Amino acid sequence: MAKLAKGGIEVTALHHHVLHETPRVYYMHIHGAGDAVQLAQAIHAGLGLTKTPPPPASTTTPAAVALGLDTAQIAQALGHWGKVNGGVYQVSVARPDTIRDENVVIPPAMGLATALSFQPTGGGKAAITGDFVLRAAEVNPVLRALRGHGIEVTAVHSHMLDEEPRFFFMHFWAVGDAVGLAQGLRAALDFVGQRPSH
Repeated sequence: MAKLAKGGIEVTALHHHVLHETPRVYYMHIHGAGDAVQLAQAIHAGLGLTKTPPPPASTTTPAAVALGLDTAQIAQALGHWGKVNGGVYQVSVARPDTIRDENVVIPPAMGLATALSFQPTGGGKAAITGDFVLRAAEVNPVLRALRGHGIEVTAVHSHMLDEEPRFFFMHFWAVGDAVGLAQGLRAALDFVGQRPSH
């Protein structure tokens, strides 16, 4: 954190995403604006202190591996298709809003889309995690929908400081039947982007 601050990178959140991981892992969200090379150097210096291993040097594409999940059924349950990345089925659902920070439009690819990840655990089951990007009025309906389907809510917090409109990020975790969990996530997705009726 100190190294990032020294390089002009602001910390916007520090928290856990899951509850019982070993070893314990903290997630730090950051913000910076300015010269891209200087920002990259500051982030590189901070990342160097974490002992995070560098990406593999290989330029070959790994062979496709059978995932062991029915991604078509998961996509049908969610109403959104995803892609396999590193043995995990990942689905990204963009918000219907235009989001700005410091008068800059922030695209969904900058971490402002709901992220749903399915890691196969065998027999059609999966561990799921990710986060919902929510307006204040959506937080409790989504929380109730997730909890009602056996999905733990592991954190509710902000990732940014000055975004407009204001958003909260809700992280989740569960292990079980992948399609059943997808149905629970869909029940929560149904509350995202809905305007209050009052």
